[in-house]
Amino acid sequence: MTGWVVRASTEDDWQQYRALRFEMLEDTPMAFLETLDQARAHPDEHWKRRAANASPTSRLFAAVAEDGRWLGSMGGYQPQSTHDPYLVGVYVSPRWRGRRRGMTDALLDAVIEWARGRGRRLLLDVHEDNEAAIRSYLRRGFVFTGHTQPYPLDRTAEEREMMLPLEPPVRG
Repeated sequence: MTGWVVRASTEDDWQQYRALRFEMLEDTPMAFLETLDQARAHPDEHWKRRAANASPTSRLFAAVAEDGRWLGSMGGYQPQSTHDPYLVGVYVSPRWRGRRRGMTDALLDAVIEWARGRGRRLLLDVHEDNEAAIRSYLRRGFVFTGHTQPYPLDRTAEEREMMLPLEPPVRG
């Protein structure tokens, strides 16, 4: 991890988080549940609140360059309606992608560590056409659950649910 670290975000990170969110919505609009125009309309307070990590049911992690610039982020969220946490907001800047760089794995490791003890599995929803993300999740041990739902921004497309067990299997 030369030149960057993974850490939980703070309220002071709000401008870097906002800049990365705009980048992610420009780069991979199908992977997120809002449009770039919707994101640009949010007031500064929205970004401060999201970056603050003040909620006990969510955590946002960032890969941060030595100059403070965000290179990627991933979050964990545990809705009240489920016993299992979700992986959300997965993004790494194109220049920093790939197994060789290790950034995606480092961010995912941080979310998995946060999720342990919060449920038996880590869930995620991935757009059916996001093949690079699906390959990455499969490589890390995620499997498809068989559950699908319409993608909120295009009801003709589907999101596919995947999960990663958080507890080691019992060996007999």
